[in-house]
Amino acid sequence: MASFETMVQLLSPYPPGWGGTLLKGAVSTLAISAGAYLIGIVIGMAGALGKLSGNRPLGMVLGFYTTMIRAVPELILIVGLYYAGTDGLNRLLQWGGMPPLEINGFVAAIAVLGFVQGAYMTEVLRGAILAIPNGQIEAARAFGMSPFLRFRRVVLPALVPNALPGLANLWLAVTKDSALVAVVGYQELALATRLAGASTKQYFLFFTAAALLYLAITLVSNVVFSLIERRVRRGQPALV
Repeated sequence: MASFETMVQLLSPYPPGWGGTLLKGAVSTLAISAGAYLIGIVIGMAGALGKLSGNRPLGMVLGFYTTMIRAVPELILIVGLYYAGTDGLNRLLQWGGMPPLEINGFVAAIAVLGFVQGAYMTEVLRGAILAIPNGQIEAARAFGMSPFLRFRRVVLPALVPNALPGLANLWLAVTKDSALVAVVGYQELALATRLAGASTKQYFLFFTAAALLYLAITLVSNVVFSLIERRVRRGQPALV
């Protein structure tokens, strides 16, 4: 067990300490998670509306997408989509007479995690839309609102309070899933922790520090989502 002075030195943000590397990894984790989360919301909203549109072929395609993504472990999806997706894209470029493209690890991590998040977002948002009383939508239709106007003024404000608990869970999930992108070589918090532990042989120290950073992200996220929920539920009866 390292002494207190040694631990302070190893966790220092300045060399030879590894604290700066861990903090950079935590920032990368937040950046990847935020990008993937936003992509997931866009895909999820499109998927939810597509499933509720009544279009049978579209519903079958979206059902296959959500089922497959939720059935296959994220690690397999990340590795498969990264390597197979890169290879497929380069084959298309080669077929078109263009040079191959080197995919940036950061962009690939966001794209793959966003695609995975989209399947879970689809079901969360679909359930939130179904929870809206149908009378509200019928009333908006009776007032002559266009579909876009109904969505903006009626559906969206009503679905956010219903979807927020699920969306909060998915945000916390993607901050943990971001650790899986280390398998494609991009350094975030989990990979930075392993590198620090391997270089110093102080695995317990650095993994404890990483756990505390993840805990800090979770606690701050809980506060932020609580404030958002309080905001979107203003004027509604208190939940018992």
